[in-house]
Amino acid sequence: MEIIVLMKQVPATESFIEIAQDGKSIKTDNLNWVINPYDEIALEEAIRIKEAHGGNVTVITIGQAGAQDAIRTAMAMGVDNGILINDPKALECDSLGTAKILSETIKKMDYDLIIAGQRAVDDDSYVVGPAVAQYLDIPCITLVSQQKISDKKIECERTIDGGMEVVEASLPALLTTQRGLNEPRYTSLPGIMKAKKKKIDTRTLADMEIPSPGEANSETLGLKFPSQKRKSHLIEGNSPEEKVDLLLKALQEAHFI
Repeated sequence: MEIIVLMKQVPATESFIEIAQDGKSIKTDNLNWVINPYDEIALEEAIRIKEAHGGNVTVITIGQAGAQDAIRTAMAMGVDNGILINDPKALECDSLGTAKILSETIKKMDYDLIIAGQRAVDDDSYVVGPAVAQYLDIPCITLVSQQKISDKKIECERTIDGGMEVVEASLPALLTTQRGLNEPRYTSLPGIMKAKKKKIDTRTLADMEIPSPGEANSETLGLKFPSQKRKSHLIEGNSPEEKVDLLLKALQEAHFI
């Protein structure tokens, strides 16, 4: 079984985010980049399917040279092949443009299953996975928390409002991951050493004869931080009666009563 995983790098949650001078992007110089958590689940599921059914797992990502680190991490987990699309025109794309490039890349490959994270945690976009399926004209099952493959079909349990539903589709198909599908494995030292020896296939759009996706369908007008939460004040006292008295006094001083 040939499995493709779509992967993105996002800033680590502990990173200090600053808005860049243009007001429409963030400063990236000192950020620590990690694999999008939902894509880590996608990688783990792909590797488990390979271990159960045989075949190969190929990860595809769009990014600059530093994205090779994420691909090496995926390879250390058990991914066989890595493709890095490093092209300025690809980096400037919105979600639909990204999906178009990925689908054009995949059209030239053999595949039975594509797995993507349900969304990227940096822009909270749910677009890329389903859009890739649409461009490839294959079934798409989103928010999958359990799957079973047999007789060239995949049966998935997926999250819906207020519950779960079971969906079946013929392969090839694309699924997006939900939390609970699996627990991504840690990389081992032998896996890291093995990954260092693997070759990463780095391509430009011209290499693949893929035309530029053209003008973006969406535009970022500006970024701003959420408003600060209101300050809180803890009322302390030795007894409930004393706390009530202190609360009434505080409300009176603030002219609420």
